[in-house]
Amino acid sequence: MSGPMALEPDGGQGDTLALRLAAPDATLSLRLPRRRRTPDDPVDVLAAELADRIGPAVHAYEVAALLESEGLTGEQIQERYGRPDLFSLAADLYGRVPRSFPEPPRGPDPWAPDHVRCALRGALFALPGLAYLLTAGLWHSPRGVYALVVAGLLSWAWGQALSHRAYLRLTAGPRQAGRTLLVGAPSGALLATAAALAVAGPGPAALFGAGQSLYLAAAAVLLVRGRERLLLGTLAPLAAGAAVLPWWDPGPLPRIALPVLTVVLAVAVAGREIRGMLGAEKASGGATTPRLLGSLPYGLFGLAAGALVMSLGQRQPWAVVVLTVSMGPAEWLLYRYRGLSVAALRASADEAGFRLRSARTLALCMGGYLLPLVPAALFTGAEPAPLLTLAALLWAALLLQAFGLAWLPAVVSLTAAAGVAAVTLLGGPLSAAPLLIGCGTAAGVLVTAVLWCLGRPTAHS
Repeated sequence: MSGPMALEPDGGQGDTLALRLAAPDATLSLRLPRRRRTPDDPVDVLAAELADRIGPAVHAYEVAALLESEGLTGEQIQERYGRPDLFSLAADLYGRVPRSFPEPPRGPDPWAPDHVRCALRGALFALPGLAYLLTAGLWHSPRGVYALVVAGLLSWAWGQALSHRAYLRLTAGPRQAGRTLLVGAPSGALLATAAALAVAGPGPAALFGAGQSLYLAAAAVLLVRGRERLLLGTLAPLAAGAAVLPWWDPGPLPRIALPVLTVVLAVAVAGREIRGMLGAEKASGGATTPRLLGSLPYGLFGLAAGALVMSLGQRQPWAVVVLTVSMGPAEWLLYRYRGLSVAALRASADEAGFRLRSARTLALCMGGYLLPLVPAALFTGAEPAPLLTLAALLWAALLLQAFGLAWLPAVVSLTAAAGVAAVTLLGGPLSAAPLLIGCGTAAGVLVTAVLWCLGRPTAHS
């Protein structure tokens, strides 16, 4: 026997302990077995079962804690998995499973819009105009028109500032906000009524101006409190009276009584709302009173927006109707912009990527607001260009205000309104060119400001 003797059928090539007799120049050697993973290796099976929980671990100790929570005992670890202890098995599993860090589940959108509320707001901004159809023949005169314009501008400006201040006071509790509305709403109505009386003098126009002022003050209270449905109910008599006008003239008495009933209902509901706010429990803690100056830019913007809308209505009355109704979708898209911006913030890895997504979000939301206005303007016979530029200005300004940037849109809007008014007062052409140039320039400035200010991740954090 000159060669090595095989002590097993496979010639000693397996992984078992093998004894080989060597040649005279060789020594007697023992070959220990090598650990080889088999397809049914229990450790691999365990790694596959727990991969979704082992992958996010940042240290083997986390895997050890996971194994303990699974109830593995020392005997099971040694007998089933062939490891001396828990930590060696955890280290092996940690090395076998690649690292994976899944995104956390998406939470609810904090800026999800209320579809019904936004739709109601568009209707609520337009329906009060039916009062002019019912009562125009009773007060219409050049001085009467100017009186209502002045009273309306003051009411809009005052209402914007009052609403902002009331929203701030709501953070301290409804009782504090109720006090603000109790003083502010009647004061605004009194100021606008005095302006109408000063322009038109005693007569039907001044009385109509007083009713207009009272309604706008009551509407501001109800809108601050989110009582759109109640406000819509107060407009029911007015809507019913205007609905029969194409077929039947109700006569002077119903033409006066129905708008008066609407005003009385709105004031009564608003008064009840304020009384409920004043009856609320006093908020604990000493909340600071916001400065009056902080609400000033909102009032100035309301004044400028009202002037620009009336300038558009002087040339294209139906365009004002389209713009007024569009305020509901405009508010809906403001919420969508904020929600999409939060989603873009989560999806962006750097500031440049977020700026690109932010610009795309702005184009999507503003385009979604402006494009439907084109067929609406053509349907009513209005020129689309002035309507679109004014709508873009208003939407961009409201967007900046929603992020607390109030002075820039106020100054830009006031500048545009002053320019359009100057052209009108100086006897300029009764065309859409001044409005188109003024609103177009202002809208460009505000859109640039949105891209610059709101294109930063810190604006949405």
